[in-house]
Formats: sequence, structure tokens, C-alpha cells
Amino acid sequence: MITFTVSTYNNLEYLKWCIKSVRQNAYFKDAPFIVHAENCTDGTNEWLEQVKDKYDLEIYIEPHFEPARGIGGGMNFCADKVKTEYIIFLQSDFYVAEEFDLDLLNEIRKHDGKYVVSSWRIQPNIFNDAERPGTIFTPLDAFGAYHNDFNENAFLDFSREFSSLNNIQIRRGEGAGGYIIKKEDWDYIGGNDALFAPTSWEDMDLFIRMQNEGFGFVQTTRSVIWHFAGRGSHRLEENSGTSSIRQQTTENINQTKFFKKWGTFPTTDGYGFVKPIPSNKNKMKYDIFNNTSDFI
Repeated sequence: MITFTVSTYNNLEYLKWCIKSVRQNAYFKDAPFIVHAENCTDGTNEWLEQVKDKYDLEIYIEPHFEPARGIGGGMNFCADKVKTEYIIFLQSDFYVAEEFDLDLLNEIRKHDGKYVVSSWRIQPNIFNDAERPGTIFTPLDAFGAYHNDFNENAFLDFSREFSSLNNIQIRRGEGAGGYIIKKEDWDYIGGNDALFAPTSWEDMDLFIRMQNEGFGFVQTTRSVIWHFAGRGSHRLEENSGTSSIRQQTTENINQTKFFKKWGTFPTTDGYGFVKPIPSNKNKMKYDIFNNTSDFI
């Protein structure tokens, strides 16, 4: 019924945790698993070739000369390959708790119409974040903060108790992954806009378009994911605690693209979830691969 997908870019040590956790902890352990590797130079390509049979992975390795798809484009790439009724989008810096997938499936089946159901997130507080609905920030020494000090047994014990004691649903979507959606609904909305490749602002744009088309959203404590906190995009270890140059550059560029497309900047509700924006008749159509744009 479901296909797991993940798109990755130079994030090998965290990707190892992600893939291992899905095959170890998911209820549908043998479900199809599509992995897209974008222009990786850190050993990811070679490792995927080595373990594709062990983990029963359908892998797609893009050559270095291909334009950067980024998070949103990688999700689109994987979704195009899915043949099951549901897609579960993951990020390469996730570690999934036990039966997270079954809990997502059970929740989305409760609702009629188009829906997105997200897992609750637990993550180390490496950015000194304030409270955020749908996320629990933990001290760095609670379960570890990096790929080499993560305590999976302690996290699994915590996630079992947390899910058994809490049954909370809020109206919220979570970032670029960690959620389930029907394949037909993903195709209906058209996936992520290539305008925002390779990273940033694509998730807000997607969730705005979804709300404009009547999608419902649920984030549930019944399903839990450990998020290493932006390691797939910010690359903290390699940049002395700061975001990568690629991340910083595209965040600034995509902020401008978002404003040109929608005519305003996004706002959020009481749950920190982006509010819908009426469609802008003069929105910009941008060809990211040919670096051209025009208005439609």
C-alpha cells in the first residue's frame, strides 16, 4: 500500500541511520523503498550500491553534471517512480520510531478527501529553538545530537512511552518530509515547484497550494520521528555550526522568488503552520534549469 522515499545530497552518515531505521522499525518492513542520490561526492553513491540488495532499495544515482534538484525536486523525482496508493516522504536525517508508518496510515484513513498526515518530531536543540507545535526539543545529551553519538535504544524507549501516553492531533504539516499522502493527491497538486530548487521555501509554497485546493492536515503524536535537525541541508559539522553556503545562498534567492510568485511573504497561524494565500494572477513562472522567467 505504501512506498518509502528519500532524496539525499552528501549526507551519508545520517542516511545510514534513516535507511536502517525504516527496515528495522517500520510496520511495513518490506514495502518498496526508493532512494534518490543527487550529485553526491561523499561516498553515498558507492554505499548505496553496496547495500541496495541488503535493504531492498530501488536506487537512482544522478551524475554530477545534472542540475541540482534539491529537496523538493528529489521528492518529485521519487514520487514519479511510486506505484503504490500511498507515499511516505522521508528526509535523510530522520530515524523513524517503531510502526511510525502504520500509525500514519491509520490516521490518514480516518479522513475523507485530500489529506497530509505528519509524524511528531523529536530533535536535539542544536539551534536553541523556542517551543514549536509538533516538535519536542531535547538537550543534546538526551539521545545524542550527531550520527556518532545517537542512542537509538534510549530514543526507542522514549518514543514508545511518548506515543502510548499521548494522543494529540494538530492541524499542521511538517517540512519537506515525514508525512504520508496519497499518490493521486500528490500528482493532483503537482508536487514541489522547481522554482525553489535546490532548497528552501518549497515546502511553504506546496502547503499553501494544497490549502488553496482544500487539503486537510494532521500532525499526530501516534507516529514519531527523530530528526537530527537540518543535517540534510544545513550540514552543521562541516561548517562550524553554521548553515552551508548552498543553504544560505538559496534561502536568500528563494525568498525573493516566493515574493514574486505570491506577491507577499507567508504568515503563520497559532500552530506555526503557513496560512493560505489567494492565488496571484500575475504569479511568476520560472524555468530553474534555463534560468529564465516570465509572468503568466
